[in-house]
Amino acid sequence: MAESSDIEVVVFDVLGTLVDEPSGIRAALRDAVPAADDASADELFTRWQRHREREEQRIGQGDRPYASTEVIDAEAARLVADRAGLADPVVIARLATAGQRLPPWDDSVAGLARLAQRFPVLGLSNASRAALLRLNAHAGLRWHQVLSAEAVLAYNPSPEVYQLAVDTAGCPPERVLMVAAHAWDLRAARMSGMRTAYVHRPAGDPPKDSEAFDGRFNGLDDLVTALTRR
Repeated sequence: MAESSDIEVVVFDVLGTLVDEPSGIRAALRDAVPAADDASADELFTRWQRHREREEQRIGQGDRPYASTEVIDAEAARLVADRAGLADPVVIARLATAGQRLPPWDDSVAGLARLAQRFPVLGLSNASRAALLRLNAHAGLRWHQVLSAEAVLAYNPSPEVYQLAVDTAGCPPERVLMVAAHAWDLRAARMSGMRTAYVHRPAGDPPKDSEAFDGRFNGLDDLVTALTRR
């Protein structure tokens, strides 16, 4: 891992890295469709996730104008509702905001607090500004600043998103550490010149053995200890 003296600012991915997105969406689906068995709930969750991924990719490829996560989540909620035979507009509207009520991983809140005593800490997320406001409040995440990719009308892994973090950090990219549970996210950050650290999460995207990230950690506590140890 890079020496802490080499790092000025730490940037965290949010969805999946600091909050448990799959369990949060699944819980919202079960609330909306309580009669669904495990197999049906899994199918609805897969439908939701595929829509999110497909539409973000279409936007990244220029096949669709930018739309915020609030818009895309509302579309996903409607697809799921149609599949499940759900017609109650109030229930569908609440389901559409499921991404704003995701639980933090057990080490996220305390780990951020520890790290923020030593470094400026930024959040960087594809979630919209409004969604991040509510998600941070729900999960208890405290930042020095949190950035939405909505500011550059793009989605990770577009380079504009990482440049937003570097510009906000106000220092050379090699002194900015990007932390994520997704190897694809870290690859893009590395291409932008940032330092990179992988943190394992059950629903993450682990790196290949051959990938040369600056650090790999089993959890946030291990990362914080490595960065704050002199």
